[in-house]
Amino acid sequence: MNKSELVEALARRSDLSKKDARTVVDTLFDPQNGILAMAMKRGDRVSITGFGTFEVRKRAERMARNPRTGQQMRVPATKTPAFRAGKGLKEGVSR
Repeated sequence: MNKSELVEALARRSDLSKKDARTVVDTLFDPQNGILAMAMKRGDRVSITGFGTFEVRKRAERMARNPRTGQQMRVPATKTPAFRAGKGLKEGVSR
């Protein structure tokens, strides 16, 4: 399912117009200014009971090997978004 299909499904299920449904999806999921992204930028975890948890995980600095040259290189520490599925979602998908 892509964003357009998500907007259509939301519009059908909630009796919203497609324009309003797109606004809802953009407000939640915009990678720069969406509610989820802004919360994670602040370092907050976003927990939706039964669905899952969105959070930022820190990856430590490490040494890696360039596969082309074989040379050792340093990979700097980073922060990366992560999602952990909740019990309800896991059970719903496995049925």
